[in-house]
Amino acid sequence: MTRKSPLLAACLLLVAALNSEVSANGLVNEEVKRTVDLSTHLAKITAEIVLSNQGHSAVQSFMLAVEEDLAPHLAYIGASVKGDEEEDGTLELQQTTIPGQSGHFYKVQLPSSLAAGAQLKAKVEMTFSHVLRPFPTHVTQAERQLVVFQGNHYLYSPYPTRSQTTRVRLASKTVESYTKLGNPSKNDEIIEYGPFRDVAPFSEDTMKIHYENNTPFLTISGITRTIEVSHWGNIAVEETIDLRHTGAILKGPFSRYDYQRQSDSGISSVKSFKTILPASAQDVYYRDEIGNISTSHLQVLDDSVEVEVRPRFPLFGGWKTHYIIGYNLPSYEYLYTLGDQYALKMRLVDHVYDDQVIDSLTVKIILPEGARNIHVDTPYKIDRMPNQLHYTYLDTFGRPVLVATKNNLVEHHIQDVVVHYNFNKILMLQEPLLVVGAFYILFFTVIIYVRLDFAITKDPAAEVRMKVASITEQVLTLVNKRLGLYRHMDEVVNRYKQSRDTGALNSGRKTLEADHRALTNEISSLQARLKAEGSDLADKVGEVQKLDGQVKELVCRSCQEAERLVAGKVKKEAYIESEKTLTGKRQELVGRIDSLLDAL
Repeated sequence: MTRKSPLLAACLLLVAALNSEVSANGLVNEEVKRTVDLSTHLAKITAEIVLSNQGHSAVQSFMLAVEEDLAPHLAYIGASVKGDEEEDGTLELQQTTIPGQSGHFYKVQLPSSLAAGAQLKAKVEMTFSHVLRPFPTHVTQAERQLVVFQGNHYLYSPYPTRSQTTRVRLASKTVESYTKLGNPSKNDEIIEYGPFRDVAPFSEDTMKIHYENNTPFLTISGITRTIEVSHWGNIAVEETIDLRHTGAILKGPFSRYDYQRQSDSGISSVKSFKTILPASAQDVYYRDEIGNISTSHLQVLDDSVEVEVRPRFPLFGGWKTHYIIGYNLPSYEYLYTLGDQYALKMRLVDHVYDDQVIDSLTVKIILPEGARNIHVDTPYKIDRMPNQLHYTYLDTFGRPVLVATKNNLVEHHIQDVVVHYNFNKILMLQEPLLVVGAFYILFFTVIIYVRLDFAITKDPAAEVRMKVASITEQVLTLVNKRLGLYRHMDEVVNRYKQSRDTGALNSGRKTLEADHRALTNEISSLQARLKAEGSDLADKVGEVQKLDGQVKELVCRSCQEAERLVAGKVKKEAYIESEKTLTGKRQELVGRIDSLLDAL
């Protein structure tokens, strides 16, 4: 036993030396004012510390500590230095360890060194989730919800504390029990402990409070936030949310009648909550697997858009729901560009409800196809997953998808993330060119299909029909040209009656004869081809030829009557009457020709 005592003493000295490293810098908590806010389902602890350097040299940092029991529930921790009027800004924290001590420890870097004998005012904020335990764990619809909080009466600190007070703010005046260390005072929802004098480093004393808390114990067990960026002016945001009431579990049946009739029935349940969207949000939708949930309400404010999310049923303890909410944002408010360099600045997580708790967050940021050199700047540590590819309309090789996850988030995590990437703007023409190319191929295919004959064997009947259709089209063209000759001759006759130029009239008559003869011969040859193909349309073409001969005869008579009028052989009244008769007959014959042409 005597031989082992020197070894044991050496070990004790080593542990004492390691523990003394923290206090060797001479830091002392001169005054500590703690506020423990238990008015919601979160535990928010704020400590205002007057830190004094009683060492012999300046220090650049100090340490923060979290109890071992509360450390797994720590969602947020932050520190700032307070000036005379306002906070000078948050300080950088880095997690570290202290050998031989339990809990989590954080090293806080000061903006400037703290000289020996100097003091500073620091503010420390901590938020813990799932530390309020319902007790009893099951309640009926008519019962109120009681919860238990178990913490520390003292500030868990590696430095000695000269003076400390702790103020606890509860959700109601109803308190079943609470620890009585130091003869605390209670006034309505406030319990005040202290002051405690000369508290040793790493002091712990269990503070337990059992009280009524009917605030919404909502927890987002899982949320997937998808942000799809388009360089055509839109950013689509969609959140898929699994929501659960983590308060006391409902015991017994649920009565809708009592719930609507009595105002205090199901007082701890959740009927609705407000989700705050960006002010530029538009095309908002709120739905689940069944479809759109019409009980929601949307209110557009100056600086935000409020959505009153009302599930299809009230949420009691142990109940859960699943829904999807989405909206569009203009990209010019969140996407910045300089040449081929782009920066997307958006919130990693947004406001879902007041005092929100998110157990698991998955963020997917879908960038345009062709984005490269991707870099992400986050305000706090996140877990990056391997990048994925997302395919949508007109994509060829896929859009890059950034995937990140994080657990245990609260409202302090509503901060911006910046995604930097490069994108060649010429790639914006890819989708329009794909559309143009697709239509070009479609039309080209249709043209080839219509023009070419892909039949393995020839169809004589089809070939005959095609030949007949081609000949008929030529006949229609020639007949229309021939009727045009008559209209041209009418113009020649009208000019003759005014100018009395016999030479012009004879020239027009010769032209009519020559052109008419040529066209009639062509039509006759086409008629013969139709007859050779065995088509009954040849007979109708023959009738057109006969009627055309009568029309030509009437045109010639009209020309002769005009000559007699100019020569004075017939009076004007008689000429007008004769011309009227000839014109009527011509119109009748032309109408019959048009009817036959329509039949072709």
